[in-house]
Amino acid sequence: MRGLRRHWLAAACVLAALAGVAAPTSAQRDEQRALAAVRQEIAALEARLKRRHAEQERETRALREVEQALARTAAELERVRGERAAAAARQRELAAETARVEARLGDERAALAEQLRMTYMAGRAEAVKLLLSQDSPASLGRMIVYYDYLNRERSARIGRVAAELETLAALEAESRALAERLAQLEERQAAELAAREAARAERQAVLAAAAAEIASAGGQIERLRAEEARLEELIAGLNEALANFPVTADEPFPRLKGKLPWPVQGRIVGDYGRPRNGGPLRWNGVLLETERGTPVRAIYHGRVAFAEWLAGLGLLVIVDHGDGFMTLYGHNDVLLKEAGDWVTPGEPVGQVGDSGGQAAPALYFEIRQNGEPVNPHQWIAGSPERR
Repeated sequence: MRGLRRHWLAAACVLAALAGVAAPTSAQRDEQRALAAVRQEIAALEARLKRRHAEQERETRALREVEQALARTAAELERVRGERAAAAARQRELAAETARVEARLGDERAALAEQLRMTYMAGRAEAVKLLLSQDSPASLGRMIVYYDYLNRERSARIGRVAAELETLAALEAESRALAERLAQLEERQAAELAAREAARAERQAVLAAAAAEIASAGGQIERLRAEEARLEELIAGLNEALANFPVTADEPFPRLKGKLPWPVQGRIVGDYGRPRNGGPLRWNGVLLETERGTPVRAIYHGRVAFAEWLAGLGLLVIVDHGDGFMTLYGHNDVLLKEAGDWVTPGEPVGQVGDSGGQAAPALYFEIRQNGEPVNPHQWIAGSPERR
């Protein structure tokens, strides 16, 4: 019994010792509370960043929809302007033709009046000639029939010319109505374009705010890397898809190194190999700042492999030149080509804009060889800077 009591006493001492060890001090409790607060703050930051990333993705999708609609609207506006120009040219042609027909009609009327006068004078003398002259009545009758035939032919010609003039007047009226309709359509399109520009500016402001918060929390690099990864994935997929559809040209693309033209003239605001936004990532191409709407021209013969919106680059055109070479044209305002279209050197494929969240109108230009970016300056002749 006494031994059992000793065992219980020893166990109690051990438990007391353990309790003394486990019991935190006041400093430890403060440290644990601080650690919990830090963890809670980190969790809140992660949740906030997650929400902001999700919001940015939503805004990116919204920006994509707005910019695609803008491209369609701008293309429609260009089409309407072209129709208006054609209608105006047609109106000028109609006016010239109307003037010619009216002049011809005046000549015909004058000739008819003279012929009627001569016929009238001859008709008055024919009865006297028939009585006093020795001419054959049959000959006189033939002459009267001849005059009547000429008069009827002249009248028929006048009728045809008058009908033609009426047709031209109807066409001219139709052309005027078409011009008025096209002018109204262009006005509506311009208003819609202005409204969509305002919507895009609002979207870009929200997107910029989201990007600023992400950047302040260290997410800008991740976003740029994600955009670059999406582009790499797209290029790899295009290379694989186009492997069995080679592009042929008079001269292979590799032989043109150092001889190709720039797609636009502009100021270099981001150059190949230089840091992007002062971070560890570097430019894979050249960012050329220039005026909105400037035609973006293909640098060489090829086939459009991609013409769509891509996060970070907005409205993007990729041209396959064969032999593993592709050129990329990003931040367009309008796409003038579709996937599968063939292009010739200097042919416009788009118009400079600021789609994809670009701060100012600029063209992003890349050259890729077997999917890897190469220095455009080694392939393009001269400088893109305006002189």
